[in-house]
Amino acid sequence: MSHKEIAADVLKLVGGQSNVKSVVHCATRLRFQLKDDAKADTEALKNHDGIIQVVQSGGQYQIVIGSHVSDVYEELMALGNFSGEADASESSDEKKGLVSKAIDIISSIFTPFLGIIAGSGVLKGLLNLAVFFGWINVESGGYQLLYAAADGIFYFMPMALAVTAARKFKTNEFLALALATAMLYPNFQNFAAGVAAAGGSLTFFGLPIIYSADIGGYASTVIPIILAVWIQSYVEKFARKITPSFLRVFGVALITLLVMVPLTFILIGPLGLVVGQGLGAGYKAIYNMSSVVAGAVLGGFWQVLVIFGMHWGLVPIAINNLQTTGMDTMIPMSLAGVLAQSGAALGVFLKTRDAKLKGLAGSGALTALFGITEPTVYGVTLPLKKPFIFGCIGGAIGGAITAFNGVISYAFGQSILTFPNFIGPDGDLSKVIGSIIACSIAFLFAAIMTYFFGGVNKAEAKEQTAAGDTTDFAEDVITSPLSGEIVPLASIEDPVFASGTMGQGVAIVPSDGKLLAPADGEIALLFPTGHAVGLKTSDGTEILMHIGMDTVELNGEGFKTHVKQGDTVTRGQLLVEFDRELIVSKGKPVVTPVVITNSADLSHVAIAEPGEVAAGERLFQLEK
Repeated sequence: MSHKEIAADVLKLVGGQSNVKSVVHCATRLRFQLKDDAKADTEALKNHDGIIQVVQSGGQYQIVIGSHVSDVYEELMALGNFSGEADASESSDEKKGLVSKAIDIISSIFTPFLGIIAGSGVLKGLLNLAVFFGWINVESGGYQLLYAAADGIFYFMPMALAVTAARKFKTNEFLALALATAMLYPNFQNFAAGVAAAGGSLTFFGLPIIYSADIGGYASTVIPIILAVWIQSYVEKFARKITPSFLRVFGVALITLLVMVPLTFILIGPLGLVVGQGLGAGYKAIYNMSSVVAGAVLGGFWQVLVIFGMHWGLVPIAINNLQTTGMDTMIPMSLAGVLAQSGAALGVFLKTRDAKLKGLAGSGALTALFGITEPTVYGVTLPLKKPFIFGCIGGAIGGAITAFNGVISYAFGQSILTFPNFIGPDGDLSKVIGSIIACSIAFLFAAIMTYFFGGVNKAEAKEQTAAGDTTDFAEDVITSPLSGEIVPLASIEDPVFASGTMGQGVAIVPSDGKLLAPADGEIALLFPTGHAVGLKTSDGTEILMHIGMDTVELNGEGFKTHVKQGDTVTRGQLLVEFDRELIVSKGKPVVTPVVITNSADLSHVAIAEPGEVAAGERLFQLEK
């Protein structure tokens, strides 16, 4: 399926262009803000061949595409006339909790250029490695130019943050950029340094300016510019309100800069520096209480945080640590959690007999090594459960060992390419070796435990991936004929079905009106009213699907059959369409028993747990 086709399907299934307020993307996900999440067809998206998973977190509707998400995003932008951020007039922030608001703001500001700073971090690490082995001289022009490429984005971080923060806070991007350039203006920095050297102090018409020219002023800082742009969003609105329309072309910018630049240097900037230093000191205090415990918790729960988008609360702290102190311990500890999921995927790859799962696990193990874990987690380890758990345990072990070894990172990035970032300024390799040992243990633990105890080939294993493909199931797998909610068979009112007399099975409360074939086979029974269908598979399994209770009394009203008795059907083929609302309006329960009528002939029937299910997902696993 082409990127354009995936983009078109995504746009349609999220409710169309009219339902999209904004969309951005990160390394693997399309991150939507929708006007109404209920208009999105979540189940259809989850079952789409080009989509790995759908996650609703942090006020965002996130669609996990994989490493080619940027290609799909480009096609999506070509299809829809919408920007990367929502219209302020349609903001739904008041409907979000405080945590959701914070995560939404942080992810919106940092996501657009996170890949760039990760790539720059890798380049820094490679340069460190080249210097250590004597491949390049730090005094050479080649080194200086490459270091500028690696360090430039970090030095001018306020400029990048100004643009993304302006988009988020709905203020003029170029005004925000002008504010950031004023904060980094070299002539002012040189002037401030001269005043400080002479023993003087900086003032603005008598008001004190706190500016540390000796540390580069606001170069490489994070918090000050974000706070400044947030305040600017209100100042600009006020300036626009009081400026006559014929003067707005320059008047709004003039008033905003006259207010914001002095205010930033006098109050907002120093406050931001204090907040940034406070975050760093707070993290360091927690880390120093018990670094090993901190490493175990962070390494073990990192991927859990990623699933819910909660890691965005920690990413700015790591970046802030790098920008304020030049080093960070959070990055190496979380790296163990990343690489452990790669190990778990490798265990699945080596163990599974399913060709499709083997291919997915192999590619997932590889991409996770380079820091892209979403396809691995959503497509392989999380659906199988145990591999994900072993990955988390491995991450905890690796994180604890990393902390015990005192590993420090001097640049941003989480992949096997970032180990050189742990080389000390004096060329010390001990921390790199400590990290490699810790991550290797995490990787091997997850791989070995998954291989021997992951239950990959057991009947209870859920090998179906989040892509929702139902065509590759073995004959001993019966898939759900309906989308809806699974409830225990014993909970329904009909005593014949509830008692198990008709056979083992479940009941499903359907969310739509389509009954699909749960396996390949022959239509052995089809009531003229269309309310009940019996299917016999090629290996003799007999399945009865009874749409609703007492629906025979409707005499076929609201039912439309698409097959006839004796037809040969394939898994996923439409059998019956029914009017769910009509059935309910007639006072009939719509709950639908799905039973294996000859289950007594089987040695075991593994039944899906109660909860949400999509048509085509595994419902029963049969053992002869």
